[in-house]
Amino acid sequence: MELRNWLVLFVAAFVFIFGVLKRLNDWYYGAKMGKLWAKLPPGHMGWPLLGSTLSYLKNFSSGQPRNIIHNLSIRYGKSDMYKAHLLGRASIIVCTSELCRQVLGDEDKFKPSLPRSITILTGRKSLMQVFKTEHRRLRRLTTAPISGHVALEMYINHIEHTVISGLEEWASMKKPIELLTEIKKLTFKIIWNIFLGSSSIHSSIAEIEALFAKLALGFISLPINFPGFSFHKSLKARKQLLKKLQSIINQKRLVKKREGESWEAKDMMDLLIELKDEDGEELDDETIIDLIFGKLFAGHETSAYTAMWAVLFLTNHPHIFQQAKEEQEDIIRRRPTTQKGVTLSEVKQMKFLYQVIDETLRVGGITFMVFREAVVDVEINGKMIPKGWKVIPWFGELYMDEKQFPSPQEFNPSRWDNFVATPGAFIPFGLGSRFCPGSDLAKLEISIFLHYFLLNYKVEQLNPQCQKTCLPFPHPKDKCLAKVLKVE
Repeated sequence: MELRNWLVLFVAAFVFIFGVLKRLNDWYYGAKMGKLWAKLPPGHMGWPLLGSTLSYLKNFSSGQPRNIIHNLSIRYGKSDMYKAHLLGRASIIVCTSELCRQVLGDEDKFKPSLPRSITILTGRKSLMQVFKTEHRRLRRLTTAPISGHVALEMYINHIEHTVISGLEEWASMKKPIELLTEIKKLTFKIIWNIFLGSSSIHSSIAEIEALFAKLALGFISLPINFPGFSFHKSLKARKQLLKKLQSIINQKRLVKKREGESWEAKDMMDLLIELKDEDGEELDDETIIDLIFGKLFAGHETSAYTAMWAVLFLTNHPHIFQQAKEEQEDIIRRRPTTQKGVTLSEVKQMKFLYQVIDETLRVGGITFMVFREAVVDVEINGKMIPKGWKVIPWFGELYMDEKQFPSPQEFNPSRWDNFVATPGAFIPFGLGSRFCPGSDLAKLEISIFLHYFLLNYKVEQLNPQCQKTCLPFPHPKDKCLAKVLKVE
């Protein structure tokens, strides 16, 4: 009897302590903010120190990030925003097109503010972190080489050659390949050549791309620099990459000095080395490295994931595959007999293929969210967003909105025929001053890849029911183990 009483007492004490700890973070912020607390959106701040981060990471790791908003709406009712404590920061999640557009379009109230893990791993001078005057200056300096008709035409032959070689190599392999891994290698080759030139590879391209893959795993993680943690491994990968980039800069500066007035810029790093500001000062090495570092990552990771999902969606929808293939065959038929390879004007005629890419970005959830920080207290729709809090536009919720996209789970590129989305409802490349400067290059790269895939290849996925993970971006956990087959 006495043992039973002790057991009851122990359970009661555990429930009490559990309940107190679960509410402690809310009590802390409630006391800290006083009367302002009542005006915050619904939600909860989770556990002390950790907040809801473990639940957040669990949902992303299991490929169910939408559960986060789903669970909040069940508990607190449907709302246009919720409060939470994620990745070490008090946060407001916004999940309507109107609010996302408002947050992303007003840098006077909401500045870019990435999670600490991403901040450390990308470098303080990357375009993702600087803002206002500095962002405008660096964006202006780095956009011209990767956008516009003339710049894009320069890259077509290189993209085409890399894609053709990659697809032929995959089809020749007797064993199945990790399709995602191979596409990432391919997109990395393309972007490396554009930004650093083919002569700048001191290590194997596979080794450098593998380091970027390790780095990406730490983006959505707790910033704990201790052996065994994802962030620690990512930090080691970053240090190795920085050494390689610094070595390339040193070599390029020596060549520039040796050649003197006869030296000419051949790639983006050359252009950045050559640039001078209004006072005649050159960019320092840290700025050049962080700019190149960010563009190398953004320029191959998201393109690779988008290309992989496009292949899978097309493969799983034969009628859409056939429609996309017929469009590419029609382009070939109308091509002059003397022409070899794809032209930029042909790419611009690939209307349905561009719809396939947009639908892939929507259903695939490649860009699930972005991060901002409130510079001042902001009141929206009667709810308060406190100064200093993270603000997270949650794109994943927008893209599954039945009002904007009927049957949102269905992969249907034809939904984009004469479709005009509500402003802010579909912004995979951002908007305003933060619109991705490399969006045209990314779509060109993906279009050329899909052009040759549709004409000459098919994919057989070995584990079509493989569980998905969303760390760092959505993909099958087996990295899409598949066979690539050449067709007549």
